[in-house]
Amino acid sequence: MALRGVWQLQKLVVSYCDWGGSSRGIRAFMESQLPTFKEKNPQLEVVTELIRGQHPHLKGFYKNRNERVICVKNLTPEDILLHATRLRNALGRKVVKLKTRHVTNHPSVQGSSKEETSIKRKTNLKQRGETYEKKTN
Repeated sequence: MALRGVWQLQKLVVSYCDWGGSSRGIRAFMESQLPTFKEKNPQLEVVTELIRGQHPHLKGFYKNRNERVICVKNLTPEDILLHATRLRNALGRKVVKLKTRHVTNHPSVQGSSKEETSIKRKTNLKQRGETYEKKTN
């Protein structure tokens, strides 16, 4: 993905084995779909790397000095193209788990709604001997 019009993926390294069976799909990808992928993405440096005795993988190097590695063993050329496109479209940021559902600079003045308030209301009504009936329209 482009951040402010600049593609974040700088370099894509395609590592494979010329002998292993798990690299069969990536070898077919390099023959059929890699040249068109290079033509469609001139901003991207694509390098092939022969590593014997290892499973094939795609390694992406981003402008923010992060890298992502995706194992593509026993995948079809179409699936490998999908993974290469996902690497190209990614920003290269680390995945961070959010602490809340909504991130904002201006939190609500009223506070967040909680399930506990309706539960407390039901228990208070039961203690008083009243019944809780949900209103339906």
